[in-house]
Amino acid sequence: MKFRLLLIALYCCSSVRCQIVDYAVASIPAELLEHANAVVRFDKTETRIESSESVVRKRFRAVTVLNEYGLSGMQAYEGYRVKSICATLYDANGREIKKFKRKDFHEESATSGASLITDGRVTYLNYVPASYPFTIVYQSETEDANSAFINPWYPRNQNYISVERSEYIIDCTPNLGFKYKEYNYDGNGISREDRKDGLTYIVKSLPALKKEAYAPSVSRYLPYTMFGIGKFNLEGVAGDATSWENFGAWAYNTLLVGTDELPEATVAKLKSLVGTESDPLKKARIVYQYMQNKTRYVSIQLGIGGWKPMKAKDVDRLGYGDCKALTNYMRSMLAVVGVPSYYSIIYGDRDREDLREDFVSMQGNHIILAIPQGDSYVWLECTSQETPFGFLGDFTDDRLSLIVKADGGKLARTESYNNNIQKITGNYRLDSAGGINGQLEIRSLGLEFDKRSSLSSKSDDDLRTHYKEFFSLNNLKLDKVVVQADKNNVEFAETLTLSAERYADTKNDRLFFPVNAFNKIVSIPQRYRSRISPFEISHQETYHDEIIIEIPEGYKVEARPDGAKLEDKFGNYASEISQIDTNHVLFKRTLDLKKGYYAKEEYENFRKFLEQVARYENAKIVLQKS
Repeated sequence: MKFRLLLIALYCCSSVRCQIVDYAVASIPAELLEHANAVVRFDKTETRIESSESVVRKRFRAVTVLNEYGLSGMQAYEGYRVKSICATLYDANGREIKKFKRKDFHEESATSGASLITDGRVTYLNYVPASYPFTIVYQSETEDANSAFINPWYPRNQNYISVERSEYIIDCTPNLGFKYKEYNYDGNGISREDRKDGLTYIVKSLPALKKEAYAPSVSRYLPYTMFGIGKFNLEGVAGDATSWENFGAWAYNTLLVGTDELPEATVAKLKSLVGTESDPLKKARIVYQYMQNKTRYVSIQLGIGGWKPMKAKDVDRLGYGDCKALTNYMRSMLAVVGVPSYYSIIYGDRDREDLREDFVSMQGNHIILAIPQGDSYVWLECTSQETPFGFLGDFTDDRLSLIVKADGGKLARTESYNNNIQKITGNYRLDSAGGINGQLEIRSLGLEFDKRSSLSSKSDDDLRTHYKEFFSLNNLKLDKVVVQADKNNVEFAETLTLSAERYADTKNDRLFFPVNAFNKIVSIPQRYRSRISPFEISHQETYHDEIIIEIPEGYKVEARPDGAKLEDKFGNYASEISQIDTNHVLFKRTLDLKKGYYAKEEYENFRKFLEQVARYENAKIVLQKS
């Protein structure tokens, strides 16, 4: 298979001569090859903040790609103005194969599949590897007129990539308010040299990290440094990052003022929709439904538009916008019906990421809306046509957001969902050949709604495929499937009629079968000889089942598992199997997983808890023919 190597804006052979280094794979220390798909042989970045309108970056980077999965370590996207750029290719023995000059690089729009409009440009080198391993050495010099985004330095931020040596040098012209903040730097062998208006980092011999189960976002445990200046420039507009209050006021007055005007016809329509309703949240719910029916999401990134929303009247006319535009549109419509709301900056990612409260800078990658409700807020996700009113899901829940107001910014934490419940009730009949047929109802609330609600848009064939994977039943046949999303109560319901042949094993007039036929939710995560990362149970979760099992005529229960009860810091588990009458058995079980952030040393205890649960989940009933 051919892979495209994307080398973006990479670095000035004309101004910085490559040092003579042995790039042979054989010279890489053995410990850096373990678990590695690529090895960073040498990476040196020099950043000079000349003024609020000029940031110059020079970079020299040599990476040995060991296999096709290491190509991602080669990508170095540069959206800045490229002053010089070149690259050199070496084979596995460190022999030079080819040089790439400026004319060999391509420049094109940085439009992604999610972007409708953008003026971003990207410079890159197309290279299709003929064989592995190989080494690419590249250099470039770039200049950026924006000082709002000073790239943070991560010694490493990818799994399966090791680092032989990395240097980061940053200097700033005096009196620009240079600042930096280090995170997760305890005992990691990184050296730092301080200067009056700058500093240098050096790190050597970082082995590759494997992806580990339940690992949190890398920013929560791997070292990195953030940089910035107090008064920055964004596309020719002066900005203030001296405090979150000042930053919020700047964002409101620079990005939002003058964007909330709506056509008179829309104003009249909104007032007609809410009628005499006086409750702010009820009015907001009506307007939210109107917006969802009228708009769709696209990405728009023009100039300061990476942060400034499209005007509300343009969204109203076109029927589309990005997160900034749609949130501002909703804000503008709520103002028409007398409901205050606030544009809010946040990180959107299922790996939870907070704005850094202790470092004021341009952060975040998403916008949501906050409606004040007493001492808290009701939060709205404005980019989805399906999301319930006041529900965020795990993309933006439980993290700091910057609420943007005319009188300044304020950090507030979004809602944390603790009632995340999946409940399965139903019955199934077992026949003498080991087959089962029955009916189930699955009800999902909270973030479980978030996981299941996409089923409502799937075709019948896709639903059948999904349930065969979800239940892990051989020979599963679905006779009827009905799914329904109750957005008012944030509850998703699934009703199924199903059957499966040979569910039970038959031997010597006996049937052997796991009592839990439908919801074995526990998988045992991998064991690690020496785990690196802490681990996280990101949300409180509850799974509750009540299933009635009808046994075949002429059979009796010979053996059944005892009830179980586990209590642990990571969660609780309880199961009960009781015989209702001669032909019916009731199975009940509840698993509660507790939200928490834990040290790596506790991971093996967590595994043992899940192993115990799994043993109970797989317990079998034995029926004997009378």
